[in-house]
Amino acid sequence: MSETLLAIDLGLRTGLALFGSDGKLLWYRSSNFGSRPRLRKAAYSVLNEAEGVSVVAIEGGGDLAVPWFSEIDRRGLRSLQINAEKWRTSLLLSRHQRHGAEAKKHADTLARKIIDWSGAKRPTSLRHDAAEAICIGFWAVVHIGWLPEVPVELRD
Repeated sequence: MSETLLAIDLGLRTGLALFGSDGKLLWYRSSNFGSRPRLRKAAYSVLNEAEGVSVVAIEGGGDLAVPWFSEIDRRGLRSLQINAEKWRTSLLLSRHQRHGAEAKKHADTLARKIIDWSGAKRPTSLRHDAAEAICIGFWAVVHIGWLPEVPVELRD
């Protein structure tokens, strides 16, 4: 398998999205780790499950990020730590970023477009943390050059 990028919307309920080196979404999900000890164990198992990971993009920080960065460093992977404003500024129109609820709604719309564009399995429901992980990962594959630009059909 070629290189992949794992995107994480960090929290006890965490959004995860895996992208291929062609910039396309391979899979996505939301996981409720429920506690900090379970989150620490999850970093190891999620990185094992996500085949070919060479880059990890994380939105969030603080003590919840520590187990992820420890495991990323231990494996010698490249990491990007960003905040929501970073990817929202690049992918959403400014009028869609004025309020948190509005930004989440537009992130959901964009995530669904990315799912369709990638040919990934359509969700029966899409939690906001998974939708944001998809957007984070999409921003990251463009940022690192795996995808030269945002395709026209995904532009707002």
